[in-house]
Amino acid sequence: MGGSGCGKSVLLRSLSLLEIPSAGQIFIDGHEITEKGADVDKIRQSMGMVFQKFHLFSEMDVMDNLCLAPVKLKGMSRKDAEEKAMELLSRVGLASRAHRWPEALSGGQQQRIAICRCLMMEPKVLLFDEPTSALDPPMVGEVLAVIRMLAKRDMSMIIVTHEMNFAREVANRVLFLADGCIYEEGTPAEIFDYPKREKTIAFIQKIKFFNYEITGQDFDLMSLQGGIQDFGEKYGIDQKKIYSLQICTEELVYEMLRGCYNKGDKVAVNIDISYSEAKGTTELSITSGGKEFDPFKQDDDGLGVTILKTMAKNISCLSDGDKNRIKIEL
Repeated sequence: MGGSGCGKSVLLRSLSLLEIPSAGQIFIDGHEITEKGADVDKIRQSMGMVFQKFHLFSEMDVMDNLCLAPVKLKGMSRKDAEEKAMELLSRVGLASRAHRWPEALSGGQQQRIAICRCLMMEPKVLLFDEPTSALDPPMVGEVLAVIRMLAKRDMSMIIVTHEMNFAREVANRVLFLADGCIYEEGTPAEIFDYPKREKTIAFIQKIKFFNYEITGQDFDLMSLQGGIQDFGEKYGIDQKKIYSLQICTEELVYEMLRGCYNKGDKVAVNIDISYSEAKGTTELSITSGGKEFDPFKQDDDGLGVTILKTMAKNISCLSDGDKNRIKIEL
């Protein structure tokens, strides 16, 4: 798993040498396929790859799509290949489509055929590159059901997916890719229930971010509030919560400007708002330079502090050297 552009598809394509690595080594079943002179074609026969876009041969019917590789590459007789094909098609509920053309099939049916085509070669491992990303929602379930069936049969699979509930259910090892590497890995319970690193947590909880920097005491309040409004509308945050965010941000910013800075001081206030689509929670975090200051530990609560205490679920404050950090959960 990982965000767009982190290298998930490139990793799979490198395993089958559809992408040629510029550095490093790849070992498949103890054999280095990147070494000079490696029998790449033979090694590839132990792997099957299922693509996002199916890639069935459009000029062949389903049966020909399935029989081509085992007959050409493994020397299987056409009769044996057709028997095996019918067995696999029956297993995925498509025996009646054996002589249909790919264009006459739904996306979900084409992807199930693509999986059967890989299985015809009896691979040791299947590579799935976001196998449901090109499907309409009603078709996703039928493809995931086939992968579940393979998992129950102990088929080794490497799956690139954004279907996190599915990954939690099927996987025995989860890799989260970020920053050009395996950023975090573990069992499904470790990754989905107790992720340790910041980017993993943000990805699992589907956290969206809004950031705004203030560099002067005469900052543009309307620009800030407009940015919060746009952020909230973009991610479907309830209008009442957007308004609460705007009020709390405004009051907290003015409290920090009054408490941390004298007139004429250089101002550095950073505003971060995070929204978890998975949990439906919103957090406002403000980091300010200047003097050490906690607006919630003053002798008398001003109107701004009273509003913040009323609207916030949780408040935490921390002064760390020349930084003051306040987090509010709404």
